[in-house]
Order: sequence, then C-alpha cells, then structure tokens
Amino acid sequence: MQIGCLGDIAFQVSSDMVRTISNVTWSGSANYNTHARHLTHSLTEFTGVGPDEISFDIVLSAFLGVNPMADLNKIWEYERSGQALTLIIGSKIYGKYRWVIHSHTVKLEHFDGNGDVLSATVSLSLLEYVRR
Repeated sequence: MQIGCLGDIAFQVSSDMVRTISNVTWSGSANYNTHARHLTHSLTEFTGVGPDEISFDIVLSAFLGVNPMADLNKIWEYERSGQALTLIIGSKIYGKYRWVIHSHTVKLEHFDGNGDVLSATVSLSLLEYVRR
C-alpha cells in the first residue's frame, strides 16, 4: 500500500517492501526588517513570509525490499539538479506548490561482504518552492 511519495520515491508498505518516513517536522517563518529611527524606538516592519521547511527520515533497507543506493542516487540527483518535487503523505499534497531538497544526511548502517550498502537512514530537509 502506497502511503505517499516525494517525486517518484514512493513511501509504501507491502509484504515485499517497506519504505516509510518518520520524524516529520514542518516549520515556517515570517520575515521582518528593523528600521532604526533617530532618538526613538526602531520600527519593525513585516516584509513577507519565508518558505516553509519540512524534514523527515527515510529508512532504506535491503532487508525490507529496498535498494538503498538506487534511492540515494535519486535523492542526490533531485538535490543537485534543483528539481521541484510534489510531496504527498496519505491523501494530502503538502505545501502551496512543490519542494526542493535543501540538504540531506545519510547514516550508512549495514554493509555486505563486498562493501555494498544494505541499509541506511537518510534525513532530508525540504524547502518550499513556490510558483512566481
């Protein structure tokens, strides 16, 4: 059963494969400028809304039917190309438009006898990508 996706990386659970997300954090911010004024308090001015950020972890494990390096290569390609991706969790599309991978951290956990990665946890940080 597919429970969501980021681009063409599907979050799913079945008898053959488990690729799910955890530790999801969604944050946003507002932008302000402070204008100094002579002999009085500074003036704070609201100048807009910053892009939202979402972060989460994905466990990639050959023991759960996933090819960790294939998924890591997709993630690296998305990040390095600046491709804007749709994020879906459940039946909800998150954000106003799409997301870009702002950064990632990979924890390589298990290897086979040839040094091939058998399992890894990747932490992704996404930045909202809004249409002009």
